[in-house]
Order: sequence, then structure tokens, then C-alpha cells
Amino acid sequence: MEERLQKFMARVGVGSRRYCEELIKSGRVKVNGKVVSELGIKVNPAVDKVEVNGRLIHPEEQRLYIMINKPSGFITSVTDKFGRPTVIDLLGGISDRVYPVGRLDINTEGLLILTNDGELAFRLTHPRYKVRKTYFVEVGGHPPKEKLGMLRKGIMLEDGITAPAEIKILSHTKISTFIEITIHEGRKRQIRQMFQAIGFTVTFLKRISINGLLLGSLPLGDFRHLTDQEVDDLYRAVRLR
Repeated sequence: MEERLQKFMARVGVGSRRYCEELIKSGRVKVNGKVVSELGIKVNPAVDKVEVNGRLIHPEEQRLYIMINKPSGFITSVTDKFGRPTVIDLLGGISDRVYPVGRLDINTEGLLILTNDGELAFRLTHPRYKVRKTYFVEVGGHPPKEKLGMLRKGIMLEDGITAPAEIKILSHTKISTFIEITIHEGRKRQIRQMFQAIGFTVTFLKRISINGLLLGSLPLGDFRHLTDQEVDDLYRAVRLR
């Protein structure tokens, strides 16, 4: 079955459709040994040979990019030896194998990316790329400014001092405080430990953004595929574009 060249390229994981169109227009794509520089050409993946930057691409290289609104009680893993539910159990209808990018602990909700794009996953979780992650936090009590200032500067945990965090007070109740916090590290239970270090306990934690990718109104426990633009933005954030 024939399909537009840029659509085929995007489907097998070369990049977003917009990025694939840029590759074609810049003369970096060949079809059956001939350079193609105009949009609109169609290919049959079963018989046509498509090369990008001199590398032959294949349909089996299809890449998936999924966001999920992880509920509490699910393990951020592909399998669990104790039989606990994992985030993979929430991906009804997805037969391709994908992996969580980073982790959210079992009691944390919110935005989690799953993909089979190994290079993107590696860069999104590597400290070198300082990918910003924003969380909605409820803590018991009312942390004073000087305590929150310690988090803004960096605070010593068991595995070393944290990088400076961005802190925004959202609201208060009589017994708790709602805070938005942005960090670019990914230590185990980091935010819970940070607040524990200043004497306050996190009672609710939800990730709402990864480098500008917003969880938005996606219902708890649901998932959706990322748009071409969202994938493109993540690629640019970790310098793969």
C-alpha cells in the first residue's frame, strides 16, 4: 500500500512529519537510489527503498510516543515480580513494546512518557540535559519562607545536595499547603525527601509537566499518543534536532 513519503518516514521513527518534510526538501532523502527533494511523492514500503542521510530505513523501526496519567498504586515498570499492577497494564490496545521514561513512585500520580525510542528516553532522563519536570504538591502544614528558600538554593540529601528548585506557593488550607515545584533531577523519591529534609511531609504528589509537555486534562489512568509537535519539542529540548 502506498503512502506519502513524509508520513512513512514519521511512522517508522525518523521524526515528526514536519521534520521529515524538512529532510526531504533539503535533499537528504533518497527513494530507490534517487534523491527526492519535493513533497508529495508516494512510496510502497514493501518494495521501495528509502534512505535518510545514507541509512536505509525499515517499517519495523516504527516509534511510539505515549503519555499516560499514572494513578497511584501502579508501578512504573514493564513487569513486577510481586504481581503488582504496572503502567503497562493501562495501555489497552497497544501491542508494541514500550518502556517508561524515568519513574514515578507507586504513590505518585501524573505525567509519564512511554516510548520505544531509546535515544530520546536516555536523554530525557540523563542529568546532562537538565530536563525540567514540574509537580503539584500538597504538604501537611505551612512551610515558612526560609524553609522553602533552602529548597530554592539546594538542600543536602543522603545522596548529595540537590540542584536549585523553582518553588511557587499556590494556596493554603488550615492544615496544608499546595505548591508547584520544578526540578531537573530524577533521584528516587526526590521531592518527598526534599520536603522531609525541611520537616514537612508530602501528602499528595502529581507530575504535571515535562519540559513544557503538559498533562492537561487527560483523565487519570488514560493515555494518548503525543502529537508530532510535542515529539519535535522533546527532541529539540535534548538536542536531537
